[in-house]
Amino acid sequence: MVTRAYDNSHFDESTNGVVVMVESYSQKEQIQQVVYRILDANLDRAREGLRIIEEWCRFGLNNAQLALECKRLRQEVAKWHTSELRAARDTPGDPGTELTHPQEEERASIKSVLQANFCRIEEALRVLEEYSKLYQPNMAKACKQMRYQVYTLESSLMGHQRHQLLWRSRLYLVTSPSETLLNTVEAALKGGLTLLQYRDKTADDSLRLEQARKLRQLCHIYGALFIVNDRVDVALAVDADGVHLGQQDMPITIARQLLGSQRLIGLSTTNKEEMQAAIAEGVDYIGVGPVYETPTKVGKAATGLEYVSYAAKNCSIPWFAIGGIDANNINDVIDAGAERVAVVRSLMQAEQPTLVTQYLLSQLNRIKPEL
Repeated sequence: MVTRAYDNSHFDESTNGVVVMVESYSQKEQIQQVVYRILDANLDRAREGLRIIEEWCRFGLNNAQLALECKRLRQEVAKWHTSELRAARDTPGDPGTELTHPQEEERASIKSVLQANFCRIEEALRVLEEYSKLYQPNMAKACKQMRYQVYTLESSLMGHQRHQLLWRSRLYLVTSPSETLLNTVEAALKGGLTLLQYRDKTADDSLRLEQARKLRQLCHIYGALFIVNDRVDVALAVDADGVHLGQQDMPITIARQLLGSQRLIGLSTTNKEEMQAAIAEGVDYIGVGPVYETPTKVGKAATGLEYVSYAAKNCSIPWFAIGGIDANNINDVIDAGAERVAVVRSLMQAEQPTLVTQYLLSQLNRIKPEL
């Protein structure tokens, strides 16, 4: 009589002296099964995450190139998902199926869905890279390369998302110090604002960080882009979508090195020479103005509508007319060729920011959309 168990062979008196042979299930084999289960679970996790990203690239962005890259990576992962690994699966016995976290139960935006799944894929590939060294070293090497490729995909996709929203944005709110800062911004976001710049030249760094984090969270909830004025360090600290720089601020090349290609960089310009230089330096958008005199730019002469008309004919990147623009003169700026405007006082000092936002957008949206 032979009985399979996990113990060594032994003499049992209850069998009247008959030796019961017990086949040993070695520790090595037990560890192997655990490794197989880990590999199986993380191959599933990586493939599922890639499929979620792929669906957005395909249906949300209509971007065949990004969707194809997701599909290629998904198929590369699937190549390593052998029947041997699948056979080790034990879903009923997996304690992880009962684990959850409140953050997993809802997502604030498409961006949060994408970021969560990129993290999921990258973590899964890192686990696969390490544990497959005990299984197939070639698989470990492949997973390492795929992880780097996913980093590149994430950078491309998130940058693409930001640039798409930038091109679609018509109205840009630049904040000024206010006791009702958060309420005013949220009211504008409710009115359809999709681009916000946090600007405060006087606050100390602790307050700037606190306000920037809260504003970034609001923008995240409403699906708007969040830009920080001047401070690259603050932008990075709060994971902003980019920075806006002035002519005397950090050089564009240095800002790009720090921020990477996926974040946005805007630059203020006051004449055609500055505009052409900005385009050559690779900024993502520019401010054109000040169109009218404004207390936001003390001592700076207005450029007038002539520069707006020049930008309309010669600027190849998104640009925003800025400076003293409000509900009373926005149509003059539009008639001069502006398709996008940035405002400060007309929203920050508005009694009803939601309604003013809706009105300004209604005027800008009368313009024929760019093809």
